[in-house]
Amino acid sequence: MKTILVISLCWALVQVFKVVSQRIINGKRAANLTTAPGDKNCCYATAYILSNYLSCKGACPNVNIVLRSAWGAAAPTNVSALQLPVSFVFIHQTETPACQDPTSCKARVKDIQQYHMSIKGLADIGYSFLVAEDGTIYEGQGWDRVGAHTKGYNSRGIAFSFIGSYSTSKPPVAALTAVKNMIQCGISQGKVASAYHLYGHRDVNPTSSPGDALYHEIHTWPHYSHTKP
Repeated sequence: MKTILVISLCWALVQVFKVVSQRIINGKRAANLTTAPGDKNCCYATAYILSNYLSCKGACPNVNIVLRSAWGAAAPTNVSALQLPVSFVFIHQTETPACQDPTSCKARVKDIQQYHMSIKGLADIGYSFLVAEDGTIYEGQGWDRVGAHTKGYNSRGIAFSFIGSYSTSKPPVAALTAVKNMIQCGISQGKVASAYHLYGHRDVNPTSSPGDALYHEIHTWPHYSHTKP
């Protein structure tokens, strides 16, 4: 009972902070204030980082989640709130070497963020969550923010990207189970609609992601949809 109360209180504080932060940002826009170069980005980043540090561990007790602050994420240049609950869940692969331990996985996730921001010109790492082969989940955009993962559906869905390439073999059971548990956790928290639709990245965009083996695997998952949204 005490644990539930603490989690509920922490969640409420996060939501209040997000509302206040967004009002501050909107107030600056409305006032059309003259600011130093990069000041708007700083405002977005500050709100984002503080909100991230207030995130509650233990919200998904059956999943090991590494928050952005723990893997050393760079601050985003822009943040947009995602309208919840989302109706779509997309499965991706990063098409990078896989990783199985905290040190290499943190480095891999940081490399992906740097590539997304520096090379692709995104405001942040594109995926909602990234999944290591040992079943650890790395927070990307998280539940509450619009990502840049699935063209045409970023504002309506979240994406789990398995770290690695899965054309010939699917991810280990630990990784697959972690994503299933995360989706259920998202439903219980009101982040994902109970009647959500599950898709592979290739179902809606011209890509080989999430790889043939992983794509065939998710066909067996609950809520996989054979009809395009």
